[in-house]
Amino acid sequence: MLAAVMLAAIVHELGHFLVLRCFGIRVRTLRVCVLGAVMEADTARLSYPRELVATLAGPGANLMFCALLSIWDESHFTPLVGASVVLCVFNLLPILPLDGGRALYLLTAWCFGGQVGERVARVTGACCAVALGGGLFYVMVCTGGSLWLAPVALAAFAAAARLLLNYEIFL
Repeated sequence: MLAAVMLAAIVHELGHFLVLRCFGIRVRTLRVCVLGAVMEADTARLSYPRELVATLAGPGANLMFCALLSIWDESHFTPLVGASVVLCVFNLLPILPLDGGRALYLLTAWCFGGQVGERVARVTGACCAVALGGGLFYVMVCTGGSLWLAPVALAAFAAAARLLLNYEIFL
């Protein structure tokens, strides 16, 4: 299962990488952290629409990978398809720094300006992170354990705190 998750993550980051390279942007670093990988590139030269495409390229690569694997009716691909779908859906949650949170910021900043985009992304992300963390703890209680969910739940609560600390949401 670990190999399936790692391959799904590689496909995801490759999606971001290929689109950034198509737009002429060099990737400076790729950091692996607790919740996945963070690719650092100089996106300041990109317009909102191009950066949005680059942001959504990771989840899109996971979906295309699933479609490709679904062509073959092989049961040994099931864990890989599952890992790709979960990674795609998780990354589309509107929580910064996930791809969904970045996409939400880019869309609202493109339409209403950077300040509004920042506020919408932070408040929405914090609410979603609290809901995710609460939901995961609820599942842990209902299943009588499932302690493997605890790190993700705690990370969700930490993300919510990080999004709201040192930021005045009522500016």
